[in-house]
Amino acid sequence: MATVIFYEKPGCINNTKQKSLLKAAGHEVQAHNLLTEAWTTESLRLFFKDLPVTEWFNRSAPLIKSGHVVPEQMDGEAALTLMVREPLLIRRPLIQVGDRTEVGFDVERIDTWIGLQAVDDAQKAVSQNLMSQDLQNCPRRHESSS
Repeated sequence: MATVIFYEKPGCINNTKQKSLLKAAGHEVQAHNLLTEAWTTESLRLFFKDLPVTEWFNRSAPLIKSGHVVPEQMDGEAALTLMVREPLLIRRPLIQVGDRTEVGFDVERIDTWIGLQAVDDAQKAVSQNLMSQDLQNCPRRHESSS
């Protein structure tokens, strides 16, 4: 099983479910607060790699919902600089296992990467239930708490 470094927004419903799914698969989850982490543009860039800039953003962030930030109009450097100042804009979770990093929680991709199958029968129902849910998109309609 893997040691998963998991950058989350504490209290986020989907981040809680994602961590539960990882734990049910026997992984050790080391959760960190994405909002208080001392990010730099370089440390964030490691997670986004070759993804289009528009996929770096948390679409539920108030600054995006209000139209103050338009990801489609930003280049990579501007996006990273803004995210360092406003980490609520960062798409969650950011995940690291060893040297590999990922952004978001695509169940199929993560299952292929580190495995998400339950380690025992007691965890199987929990795992199956969580894997059938949309764990990428926020289930809440946000005003100011994304």
